[in-house]
Amino acid sequence: MCGIVGAVAERPVGDILLEGLRRLEYRGYDSAGVAIREPNGQLSRRRAVGKVAALEAALSDSPLNGSLGIAHTRWATHGRPTQANAHPHMAGDGDTNELALVHNGIIENYEPLRRQLEAEGVHFSSETDTEVMAHLIRRSMQTHHDLLQAVHQVVSQLEGAYAIAVIHRDAPQQLVCARKGSPLVIGAGMGEHFCGSDPLALLQVTDRFAYLEEGDVARLHLDHFEVLNAQGQPVERPVIRWEHGHQAASKGDFKHFMLKEIHEQPQVLADTLEGRLAGDHVLPQMLGSDAMALLPSVKQVQIVACGTSYHAGMVARYWIERLAGVPCQVEVASEYRYRQVVVPEATLFITISQSGETADTLAALRFAKTQGYLGSLAICNVPGSSLMRESDLTLMTHAGPEIGVASTKAFTTQLTALLLLTLALRQAKGLDDATTREIVDDLRQLPTLCQQVLDLDTQIERLSAAFAEKHHALFLGRGTQFPIALEGALKLKEISYIHAEAYPAGELKHGPLALVDRDMPVIAVAPNDDLLEKLKSNLQEVGARGGELFVFADHAVTIADSEQHHVVKLPAMSEWLAPILFTVPLQLLSYHVAILKGTDVDQPRNLAKSVTVE
Repeated sequence: MCGIVGAVAERPVGDILLEGLRRLEYRGYDSAGVAIREPNGQLSRRRAVGKVAALEAALSDSPLNGSLGIAHTRWATHGRPTQANAHPHMAGDGDTNELALVHNGIIENYEPLRRQLEAEGVHFSSETDTEVMAHLIRRSMQTHHDLLQAVHQVVSQLEGAYAIAVIHRDAPQQLVCARKGSPLVIGAGMGEHFCGSDPLALLQVTDRFAYLEEGDVARLHLDHFEVLNAQGQPVERPVIRWEHGHQAASKGDFKHFMLKEIHEQPQVLADTLEGRLAGDHVLPQMLGSDAMALLPSVKQVQIVACGTSYHAGMVARYWIERLAGVPCQVEVASEYRYRQVVVPEATLFITISQSGETADTLAALRFAKTQGYLGSLAICNVPGSSLMRESDLTLMTHAGPEIGVASTKAFTTQLTALLLLTLALRQAKGLDDATTREIVDDLRQLPTLCQQVLDLDTQIERLSAAFAEKHHALFLGRGTQFPIALEGALKLKEISYIHAEAYPAGELKHGPLALVDRDMPVIAVAPNDDLLEKLKSNLQEVGARGGELFVFADHAVTIADSEQHHVVKLPAMSEWLAPILFTVPLQLLSYHVAILKGTDVDQPRNLAKSVTVE
């Protein structure tokens, strides 16, 4: 949610800032704005409610020119989505603006700070928590006369989460930024430097990035940058070259990022497996140099995640307990961190996140570090993210940048990584090699099987027409497929706005069956496993109540196709790969239904890609 772009350069930065905002549109937002220090020393801004295109139109009517600037896309938290509440926010004396600031996150103690400023005669022009920071930094500048020190002094007063970028009229070649609990990166160029809430925003100008850590405050100059840590001490933050291709941020020949990312799955699954399979086993070194010493000691596993990543953790629980013989608990991060936790002996704490900046998941990790866990492991798609830096062990997925808000390839690569982790735990426990060898052989077939599932796209698109006028849907699964049903329901509701629920199929008679009629389509996933016959009985219950069934079934499963029973046959596959592969047709179904509904597939209403506040 929200997006920051900042630039200090020897050339005009207006177009750079605007393009950066366009590249951050996937994050979700409701207004946009830009502030630039013009050649005459004046700070000027333009803001607009709605999409970046509205801001672009405002700049076309009233251009800004200068080599120092900041820009922002806002997702409303404090105050409605209005032009007055849009960023950047400014502070000054009368009609003269001295300072401009943009902010991601939430300042929890902004109310007493605002009351204090109002008592001193400060006039506020917005309802936001952000404007408080702008006035505090302006006041601090009057004492310190140095923007870096002023920002450092102010952020020490703040409670909550923030990533900020600040410019001042009296610092013509300085851009100061800071972060705590919300991501921010520095982009290093030749005679120019940038900051952004995501490297994707800056790939237009650089592929070299430094990742700020918790509490850092940085000052960007034309030819270098300097960083102070939370204690005010100078520190070095290494510059790392971006490892993904620039085309990852382009739709290519696809109509939407979501469709492109669905079809990228065979390749990214292969990328996630690459270098991690050796002969008949997995390489535990994929988790880091300490993995060999830690894994044999694991007696329990606690998984914490949010949203789609939570569903991945639910699948992993089945695998970890069955294949590694280790008890496993899975919990939503926002709930875990607010209960009294009892940590069993030798428990490994696992977090899962696409971005590595999910606020509740990060907070859960930091809380867990105080609770006596054996160690922490992060499964994540972003190498420089906070989650990866703060965990003892890490396992990278290799999905590449995921732009669509509704996660697709990130989920299937998370599942793949979790199956690899399960096998590493199994090996550390010295369990039967034959089963490990079988699953390793299966994993080598995963990319090919995924492509075969994608080849069903046309058939699934035809089925989607049956959902065009529906308002509700029910998803069913058993065992490892119950979390996949949950994920399928989440995808449908996220992008088509159809109300969708998922249940374990065995729970039908405990309530959901009352909802089944001709207007409630029921989607079921039917792999060829030991729960198949029980699932078939559950589906008979749906058919007997006049429900219309849409069944995605393994090639070997015999379920008759009829007017009310629509069956899509997937290629034959092992039970271990089924949760990964049965996800793909549900993604395609949701996509095609959303297209028929005419919704914004890549940027569904009210949602953001990276949830960096509670």
